Amino acid sequence: MSLRPIRLACLLCAFLPAAAMAGEPRSDPDSIWTLQDENDVAVRTDRFYTNGTRLGWTSPTGSLPNFLVDLGHIAWGDAGTQRLSLDLSQLLFTPVDTQINPPNPFDRPYAGVLLGSLSLIQDTDRTRSTLGLSLGVIGPAAGGKWVQNTFHSLIRDPQSKGWGYQIHNEPLGELMAERIWRVPLTEPGSGGGVEADMLPSVTGAVGNFRIYAQAGVQFRLGQDLAADFGAPRIRPGLSGGDAYVAAQPFSWYLFAGVDGQAVAYDITLDGNNFGNSAHVSREPWVGEVQAGLVVMAWGARLSITHVLQSPEFHHQNRGFFQFDSIALSVKF
Repeated sequence: MSLRPIRLACLLCAFLPAAAMAGEPRSDPDSIWTLQDENDVAVRTDRFYTNGTRLGWTSPTGSLPNFLVDLGHIAWGDAGTQRLSLDLSQLLFTPVDTQINPPNPFDRPYAGVLLGSLSLIQDTDRTRSTLGLSLGVIGPAAGGKWVQNTFHSLIRDPQSKGWGYQIHNEPLGELMAERIWRVPLTEPGSGGGVEADMLPSVTGAVGNFRIYAQAGVQFRLGQDLAADFGAPRIRPGLSGGDAYVAAQPFSWYLFAGVDGQAVAYDITLDGNNFGNSAHVSREPWVGEVQAGLVVMAWGARLSITHVLQSPEFHHQNRGFFQFDSIALSVKF
């Protein structure tokens, strides 16, 4: 399957004019805590991007230090409310066959990544703009071997035997910028409380973790769509982020989206910048299709996302890779 139609569709949608921006966004006096896990267990595999775990905190609106307020205004203009988001995440990558040692040199290298991230979020009623900085480490210091093999011991699964060949320790840094537009496709409440909208988005990131550009679009059908900008994902991928402000005690929506990624560098595939390490030939274009459900009830939000991802490296010849993302957010 060629990714060119996907790339073209994403780019055309993502660069829609910002003229739709109008009105004031909802304010929120509460902090938000989010726990998220991404895993390929639902399709009974243990390969490639095998697990991602994230704990996040998002501040109330309007409670940022002045220098961050000024930074957001410089980057995105004066309109909108602002929040600060802090994340801690761990990502695990393994080859297809985890029972051979040494691993297949043409398969995805073993890699563990541990990241701390700070994001500045600025919302209008029709846009979400995000600036993010992530710092962390790849290699044994990220704890990937211990986490995976300890968990496998608990559930009586075989140990992964090739972690001794994982990508070596190296500090990581990444700067990220993202803009999401909300484009209503129906009048609010015109379908008995059921609405539809479209969320074009563009994302770019640079650093020694990843260098990529992404464009995509999501379509949603449900209630109170103005509450957020889509389900969260561990990036790259279509992510609406953790911030939400529900206007009613219970609401829901279904969503489906597609994105295309131009990938110039990925340390989990290209290997260490300093010294020799396992590596594979990276695919420069990656496409994803995702669909799922979001439910918001009495201050909490649950999102479930299923993702189909095209090959990320040469010789990844098992078709689309599949994994699921589940996130639970609560307010305090």
